[in-house]
This record gives sequence, structure tokens and C-alpha cells, in this order.
Amino acid sequence: MVKVKNTNRGAKISSKHQVTIPQEAMRNAGLEAGERLMARADGPGRVVLEREVDILELYAGSLTGVYNGETLEQLRDEWN
Repeated sequence: MVKVKNTNRGAKISSKHQVTIPQEAMRNAGLEAGERLMARADGPGRVVLEREVDILELYAGSLTGVYNGETLEQLRDEWN
């Protein structure tokens, strides 16, 4: 008889409160190694992980072309 590894096992919480997310769950969620996640409790025994949104990255460069060079210089001069 061939021994088959059970791929539907849960995860174990380490002493450092770390959990390894199964590869299939990562793939199905569209997550990749190195991404930042936010964790929130969703009732007893349930934690939801969501991809962290980088607000600066989301909006950086979104106003390109809105102000001409003169307008920006005038605004900067007001600070002095």
C-alpha cells in the first residue's frame, strides 16, 4: 500500500504566533510569497487575512499633468 500525504491538513500556530499558509490556499487566493497581509478576527476561531493596500503606491503619480511647472513653483514660494 502506498502512503499518500494528506494535503487537506490544517495549519499549526507556532510559539511565535506564525502560521504557514498551505500552497493551494495561497494559489487560490492569488497571493504570492513576500506580499504583506492584514489579519483581523472574524469571530471565535476565525482569522481573515487580506492583502494590505499600499495607499501611497495606489495614488502616486495620479496627478501627473494636473499642475504646470509655474503653478508648483508659486505654491512652493508661498511656503517661504
